[in-house]
Amino acid sequence: MFSRGRRAVTTQTPVGEGVTDPASLDDVFDRFVSCTKLFRDREVLRHDYLPLRLPHREEQIHQLGLTVAPLLKSARGSNIFIYGKTGTGKTAVVKYVLNRLEFKAKEFNAPIRLCYVNCRLAGSDYRVFAALCQNLGVQVPFTGLSVGEVFDRFRTGLDVAGVLFMVVLDEADALIKTKGDTLLYELTRMNEVLKKSKITLVGISNDLRLKEFLDPRVLSSLSGEEMVFRPYDAGELKNILAERARVAFVDGALTDSALGLCAALAAAEHGDARRALDLLRVAGEVAERKTSSAVTEEHVREAEKHIEHNRVVEALGNLTLHSKLVTLSIFHLDKASSKGAITGEISEVYNELSGELGVAPLTQRRLGSLINELDAMGLLNAKVVSMGRYGRTKKIRLEISRTIIRDVFVGDDRLGRLIDHQPRCLTKAH
Repeated sequence: MFSRGRRAVTTQTPVGEGVTDPASLDDVFDRFVSCTKLFRDREVLRHDYLPLRLPHREEQIHQLGLTVAPLLKSARGSNIFIYGKTGTGKTAVVKYVLNRLEFKAKEFNAPIRLCYVNCRLAGSDYRVFAALCQNLGVQVPFTGLSVGEVFDRFRTGLDVAGVLFMVVLDEADALIKTKGDTLLYELTRMNEVLKKSKITLVGISNDLRLKEFLDPRVLSSLSGEEMVFRPYDAGELKNILAERARVAFVDGALTDSALGLCAALAAAEHGDARRALDLLRVAGEVAERKTSSAVTEEHVREAEKHIEHNRVVEALGNLTLHSKLVTLSIFHLDKASSKGAITGEISEVYNELSGELGVAPLTQRRLGSLINELDAMGLLNAKVVSMGRYGRTKKIRLEISRTIIRDVFVGDDRLGRLIDHQPRCLTKAH
């Protein structure tokens, strides 16, 4: 029974009125509790779990450690940008090194302050600066101030703190591509005006081409070091999974063939350790639901299908507004004709949809970059085809069903009404 205001609202509904018998649900719970236990600690297979050891990233840990070590002697470290595809251990390595740095800073009484911000989750320069202010104990409202005012409060608060401040901007590319590089510019130039504090940047990017989006002045101010994380191969992924599995599963609950298949499937898709961990965890949950005594290859195959669908839904939901508009443009073009769209047609529909929302459309060059990114994510297929004497052009098709796009976008506050909108340019063309 739940209370709502002053009224008591019962959740019980008579059996036989379209509601499952509670006893059958109790059977589900009882069966689950009494079945063979497979997991010892499933949280070990989560992305945010930081193990005591990071296999196959010892060299990167050492290199990053050398870069940040000067902070322990009250010297500003070099800015550093870390590149690599999703699931290559970038964030784990940075958190691992900075955890140790924070521990040693207390030991040596070094005035170091660390702040980690995920730029994709923050979503704007305002919220990034607000997070930095919060770390320093500077009060900033959730909204209502100009970005310039929040930046000024951060700069003042930092100088008052008198610390070596290390800022980690994870998924920096997600913010820079949509909001520009003002954030980086302000942070990299701040040391010129700070008197009692210094700031060091650690940027993490999933896009190796991030520099293409930066103004030359920002590149000049960064003037730091770079690290590139290569994808894991199947053998390395299997080692990583084996170490986690020893803690995550009870003895005998995981077959070696299932472990190897998880590693092989993830290695075939860019060497993504996150995908490998997801496969292993979900395969364990599938086996658990089926009351199996051990996780097998069959459970891994079933987990792969489940994750693939969820991953596409998550990818669509996390796209930037303009990437969603591009996807929606191709959605409408694909609905009108299954022959594949060319960039010019996409641009026409995209411009119209942008106008419907009252947002300024991106340039043709940026539009082309977004199409390439969606292609790299596997949401689109962009293929160069010959048009004979008319030269070559790029044909773009959806790689996912329109039903999934509809299901994801229909719940979007801004895009929901555009799902069934018929672009005028397509009406004229047909």
